[in-house]
Parts: sequence; structure tokens; C-alpha cells
Amino acid sequence: MHRPSDEPVNEVTPSDTRPRPAHPATDPAGPWAGGAAPGPDPARTDPAVLGALLARHGWRRRGGAPGRYARWTPPGPGGGGTSLIVPENRAFPDCEDLLAEALTALARSAAPSAREVLVGLAVPSDEIRWWRDIPPGPSGAAAWTVEEQLRSAARQLLLAGALAVRGRAGYYGARHRRQAQASLEGVLTGPGAGGRELTAFLPVTTGRAVAVQLHHALSAAREATDYQRATGGMEAFDAAVTAGVSRELTDAVVALVRGAEGARIALAWAPGAGVPEGCAARPEPVEFSPGDLPALREAGRRYLRDEPSMPVRITGAVIRMRRAGPRGEGTVRLRVLAGAEIPHVRVALDEEAYRIAGHAHLVGLPIRVAGRLESRGGFRRLTDASGVVPVQVDEAERDRLMKSLQENLDFFEEACGGGD
Repeated sequence: MHRPSDEPVNEVTPSDTRPRPAHPATDPAGPWAGGAAPGPDPARTDPAVLGALLARHGWRRRGGAPGRYARWTPPGPGGGGTSLIVPENRAFPDCEDLLAEALTALARSAAPSAREVLVGLAVPSDEIRWWRDIPPGPSGAAAWTVEEQLRSAARQLLLAGALAVRGRAGYYGARHRRQAQASLEGVLTGPGAGGRELTAFLPVTTGRAVAVQLHHALSAAREATDYQRATGGMEAFDAAVTAGVSRELTDAVVALVRGAEGARIALAWAPGAGVPEGCAARPEPVEFSPGDLPALREAGRRYLRDEPSMPVRITGAVIRMRRAGPRGEGTVRLRVLAGAEIPHVRVALDEEAYRIAGHAHLVGLPIRVAGRLESRGGFRRLTDASGVVPVQVDEAERDRLMKSLQENLDFFEEACGGGD
């Protein structure tokens, strides 16, 4: 096999003894992982994408022949004794063999950045990186809770972006949450780096809309915070809702900054997928400090207070019934089937409507009810309920509802007059 003559022979493993690249995710991928990512295939790896990912993650280009190949070493002093030969394009002789050797070396490397490069190759992804400036403890150690705080804040931020993709609102509560969480199932994460740094990989095929939304929303939140701190006015936060800012997003930023001296969020687009329309090619990191927290908290309170209730007509299966005595009004809990982007809702009904709901459940039918979905409590309560009627469903759904009834007969003591 042809090898550039100016490269040390111990930089790569001979191809006749070299195993194929190991799985890039040798440790758990994180709380959003939607299953293990396959190892990158040398035959399908774009050398230009590999070079871009190495540069992004701090690898250093140290020589090579311009236009033909480059030699890369890991970040840090001395490069850890590892270097990779990466062709500039697939026209280079023995390109696939060199790529296979580079991928194997990355899989064997102890550098955290090597795993991130492999994940970016295996699952073309936009990357979101969080940094928190945490005061060091004894000998530079951090409290064991710090990493979970970072992961929790990052989860909240991704969920806020996914909610904004579903529609704009100052406060979502339970609305769209199930669909937003489902859209994040394919997200992968790297190790938490002691609670100071974390990277999430959003697959381009399923997560780009979330990445684009966060790009716009974080910039708008930063601008609105600057405006509030300069003028005292909250008007910029009202306008920022159109860019995807919400109570969920401000709460996420507060959780990220709380207990830290500052935090940054940076976004980088998948090299092989191009730059989304309307976005900067290399977005600058967005930074927040403890001094921003009062404005962000006030914005969250404002979003919660001002988000209006809305008229809806919901179809749902009765899953629980309660009232204080054998007669009179009562409350039912519905599993929402249609009419609102929430999983469950609680409805107060008068005696006749309560009786209709109970009968519908006994024969395996959902009900339809009109009312106002209240923002208080997270859009989990329907008020001014009216027009309660059973709804016909197909046999499969009816059988499933009947099975649910048989498995939960005990709660009908409450429906028939048990105490609260």
C-alpha cells in the first residue's frame, strides 16, 4: 500500500492486521440516546467531513501535502502519541484504507474528542455544546451533583427548542410535550466532563429543526435580556416569542447558569449537510451570567401569567372518576385522543355530564367535551365544560378501552360515591 514517505510508520496500524473501527459509543450515550449509533463506514466516509470534524474538536493539522493529505494530532500538549493521516479527497491513492486506519485509531484513542468525531461521522449531526464556569472544589474537583445539573439544564433547553418547533407560545405547560420529547429520541450526548462541558448531537434527519430553532431563540433571549438590563423594559421578551423564546427556555437558561459563574452555548452545523437558510455559518457562542438571572426569571413569570386559556373540543378516554358522594358533580380525568396536544386533562362535570362519562366508560367509549383549556396548572385542566357526549370508535379501540376498564375496576369505587 502506498504511504507518504515523510510520515512515521508507527502512526497507523498495518492494514492486514487492523480490525475495522470500533463502535464510537463505548460508554452510555446519555439521557437522550435513541439507541446505539453504528460505527462509521470507511467506504462511505467523506474525508473532507472527517477533516472538518477534527478541526472542530480541536485536533491540530501538523503537516502533510496540501491538496493531497493532512496529518492530524489530538488536542493538548504532545498530541498523546497519536496522529492520523487523512486524505483531502477520495481521489487520493488507497484513500479507503487510510480512512479505515484513521477511524480505528480514533476508536482506540483515549482523547474524549475522538469519540465525538466518530459520533459526528456515524450519525451526521448538528452539535450543541454547553460550558459552565463552576468554581473548583478541593484539588479542582467538582461536586457530584454538578454533572447532573448540567445534563438536566441541557435536556430542558433541547425540549424548549423542540416545543418551539411545534408552535410558538410564551408558555407550553403540558401542550406538545409528548411530541417534543419523541422528536428528541435520536439525540446522542458525550460525557459530562465533570459538569463543566457537555455536547449533544442532533441528527440532521430528525433534529435539524430543533437546532435551527435554538439558534434563533437563544440569540433572541440574549438580545431581550440585554434590552431589559439596559432599559428595564420587558417588551423585547414579548417580541422574542416569535423567535421561539418561552418560559420553558428561560427556565432552562436559569437552570444552566444557577450555581455557576457563567455559561455558554455554542452550535455547529453538520459539515456534510450545509448551513441552514437564515443561519450564520459559524454561530458565535451565546453567553449568560448570574447578572442575567433576574431578567430571565421575570420573563418566565410574565410568560406564565400572560399565556391565555383557549377554547377546545377534546375527545378523550375516561381513566379516573371522583366525586364526594353518590350524587352531584364530580371530576373526571381523560386520556386525550384528539383536540389538544396534551396527554391528559382533568374536567369538572355536573351530575348529568358525570353520569354520561361513567356510562361511556363502562361500555368502552370515549367522550367528547367542549370547554376552555386553562393555562394555570400547565394546560392540564378544562373549565366551563359542556356538550358531553359518547363517541363511537372502531372495534379495536373499543376492545382496548374495555381491557383498560377491566384492569382498573378498583377506581370505580370512587366513581360511585367514594370519598376524595
